[in-house]
Amino acid sequence: MTHPTPSRPTHPGHRKDFTAGARDIIPMMVGAAPFGVIFGTLVASGPLHPWHGQLMSLAVFAGSAQFIALGLIAGHASFAVIWATTLVVNLRHVLYSATLAPHVAHLPARWRWVLGALLTDEVFAVAWEHYRHRAPGTVGPHYFFGAGLAMYLNWQLWTVAGLLFGAAFPGLQSLGLDFAMVATFIAIVVPQLVALRYIAAAITAGMLAFFWQAWPYKLGLLAAVFAGVAVGVLLSLSRPNSRRSRKTAQEHARSNARKTAGASQ
Repeated sequence: MTHPTPSRPTHPGHRKDFTAGARDIIPMMVGAAPFGVIFGTLVASGPLHPWHGQLMSLAVFAGSAQFIALGLIAGHASFAVIWATTLVVNLRHVLYSATLAPHVAHLPARWRWVLGALLTDEVFAVAWEHYRHRAPGTVGPHYFFGAGLAMYLNWQLWTVAGLLFGAAFPGLQSLGLDFAMVATFIAIVVPQLVALRYIAAAITAGMLAFFWQAWPYKLGLLAAVFAGVAVGVLLSLSRPNSRRSRKTAQEHARSNARKTAGASQ
């Protein structure tokens, strides 16, 4: 089976998936809009040229990392500090990628690279909600691609708006518009809390992130994430269903080994 290159879908079914992904991420795009405007405004009033800010949105495409990098640049931090800090902040994407990997592993490398470049918190939430109800390897890339491309273009648009018009509204960043992004993250997290282990993981990560927020280079955030993941994994392994599944898998493995041994005799 061949797959199209990462471009505009041509097959009717592909176009439908692409459109569905772009449609489903619209609420997340609304939440990201003020965030993009504020970023553009800060660039316009900061030490960077406007084209630097737009290039950052085009190449980095990571709101939280861009804000942190902008603050570090304004504080004359070294390149190594900027690189290390943004790396730590974006390490959560490793967890996103691990979650989505079974659903995209069957795709050609060109698709995986494109989808990885478009992966954000919002895109992950929409893509995972789509994939989680389907067996791994049965869904193409076009839904994911539609959601990611729509969010990418949305971020570029609002960055430009902030760069061009942000200076006309002094103090825009102090109006609390960035709460829209907080609301967006709440909308991402809450629907996922469908089991005790998820709730425990979220509470653990949230509380530790609050208490460890003073750690340098956002390491407290990373440590809190790993602690939350550890709690979720431990609770998942302790479930009776998990134990039964492991026992059944072991019995199947032993049965297959006996069959193989018998056939070879």
